[in-house]
Amino acid sequence: MAPQQMPPMAPQQMPPMAPQHMVPPHMAPPAAGETWTAERMDPVAGTPFGLVQLRVAPITSGLAVGSLVAGVAGILVSTLVLCFGVAGASAGWGALVGGAFTLLAVLAGGGSISLGLAARRQIRRSGQEGRLRFTGRGVAIAGISCGAAGAGIALLTLLLVVLVEVA
Repeated sequence: MAPQQMPPMAPQQMPPMAPQHMVPPHMAPPAAGETWTAERMDPVAGTPFGLVQLRVAPITSGLAVGSLVAGVAGILVSTLVLCFGVAGASAGWGALVGGAFTLLAVLAGGGSISLGLAARRQIRRSGQEGRLRFTGRGVAIAGISCGAAGAGIALLTLLLVVLVEVA
């Protein structure tokens, strides 16, 4: 038995063809008081068109914000070292629990310091032509400071708790 062949479709029944080029999504116009500012315009050779690169508003570095959050967490955990260390010093478990929270505070402080240094590097290297500009240098410095303070407070508090337990 011979295979059946499909009859050819009429032109009006042909499925629509996929577009040959992709159309970018529509961008909303700027809000009131904002304007689109061209940073650079390059002509496209052989055409009356040009390629416009728009200026993008600077944004706060996520690394800097993460550094500040981790630094504040380090300070808060260092207060737990003090609370549990002093509360358990007379019972003999204060140094053990304080040491566990000290480890957590030092890890949060170290993470905060490393994120802050990475954020400062990211902010310093941003802003060249055609690249996104990051802000938040002060936030990164605050994160570094809070992380160092949290780790230092936790270590000094643990030392105090151990001295109270031994004495």
